[in-house]
Amino acid sequence: MQKSRQVNLIEGPILKSLVTLAMPIMASSFLNTVYSITDMAWIGMLGAKVVAGVGVGGMYVWLSQGLASLARMGGQVLAAQYLGRGKKDDAREYARASLQLVVVFGILFALVCLTCTRGLVALFRLQDAETVESAVVYTRITCGMILFPYLSVVLTGLYTAQGDSKTPLWANFIGLVINMILDPVLILGIGPFPRLEVVGAASATVTAQFIVMLVLIVGCVKRPDNILREIHFLRRAEWKYYKGIFKIGVPTALQGTVYCMISMVLTRMCSVFGPAAVAVQRVGGQVEAVSWNTADGFAAALNAFAAQNYGAGKMERVRKGYRISFFTLAVWGALITLVFILFPEPLSRIFFHEEEAIRVSVNYLRILGAGEAFMCIELMTVGALSGLGRTKLCSIISILLTGARIPLAVVLSGTALESDGIWWALTLSSMAKGIVFTLAFHAVTREKAPSE
Repeated sequence: MQKSRQVNLIEGPILKSLVTLAMPIMASSFLNTVYSITDMAWIGMLGAKVVAGVGVGGMYVWLSQGLASLARMGGQVLAAQYLGRGKKDDAREYARASLQLVVVFGILFALVCLTCTRGLVALFRLQDAETVESAVVYTRITCGMILFPYLSVVLTGLYTAQGDSKTPLWANFIGLVINMILDPVLILGIGPFPRLEVVGAASATVTAQFIVMLVLIVGCVKRPDNILREIHFLRRAEWKYYKGIFKIGVPTALQGTVYCMISMVLTRMCSVFGPAAVAVQRVGGQVEAVSWNTADGFAAALNAFAAQNYGAGKMERVRKGYRISFFTLAVWGALITLVFILFPEPLSRIFFHEEEAIRVSVNYLRILGAGEAFMCIELMTVGALSGLGRTKLCSIISILLTGARIPLAVVLSGTALESDGIWWALTLSSMAKGIVFTLAFHAVTREKAPSE
């Protein structure tokens, strides 16, 4: 019999349970960061204009994640809560409903992107023809095949809800290796392969995403303790399960979508300062993902931990788990701050080769670095509150404070700061969100846990 990979989240030492679940998720998030950085590093060899175009195309991939997060958050939280209550059949039904929803979302989003690609890219008012064409090509391929990462996102959430973060780690590791091999081969044309440039970058990404999805599906079949193994995917679930997922997932989806739309507005503002500023904003976001994805990975672990213990009526374990997570992410964020402030130029030269782009990137990293610890705390707290079912509260706080970036960026970029004013708008809002979310968690957890 195979050894179970699931961590018991409602009993035993809190630190051990949380870290055992969190470490593979954080490692998976780190692999996803390397995944993105690898793409951008190879694409960077094609010039800032191509980087800017791929960055714009990647915005629509990011925008689409709101739909995937709806199904993932609803399925993960409710499956975990019902597993905590010992109701495995209900957990399985929520899992099935979330997978069915994400398939529908993926197909619909792909159709929209394939039929309206040029119109979507035109929203950014890019002035350079090469940048526009790169954006169109990258959007068509990555968004046209968006179903692969969609399913991977939801499957990862459902694995995590059960306390299994090791299987998604292996899936992401395999995907990373494949992506690292295919990137130089397809982008630059090595050996018998033609030089495909942007097409190669998108194809490498999509192929790796397909492999990740396939590994996760195989894992569902092979693990006898996985609730996904007995799901009858083609059979429609009862309406109450879809309704529950929408109730939990819609605020999260709205939060993510609005966040992306705000970033798109800021990207348009960056275009006023030239292709270098646009490229730096997009690539800088990938570099920042070293802290962002790690914090998000820890947040996923805390989400499952909080949800299962909330379902089991063990709120003190939730509070202790949050304190451990807070300390861990605060230290990690502080380390990233030091790296960004002390070594911005070496990091920038990995992705850029034009002096102007390097100058803008150095300023970006130094300014963004000041808010990394706050951003980590924000993401971790969102995970905890969402596990308690408080996704609406998270959405309200996030939308209000993230939305403040636009007027703040307008004011600051109109001064001598220019594009640096946009970067300061990002940092100041991150600081505010970290503080407000921490206060919100302590206010919410004064309430009693639900009766078993």
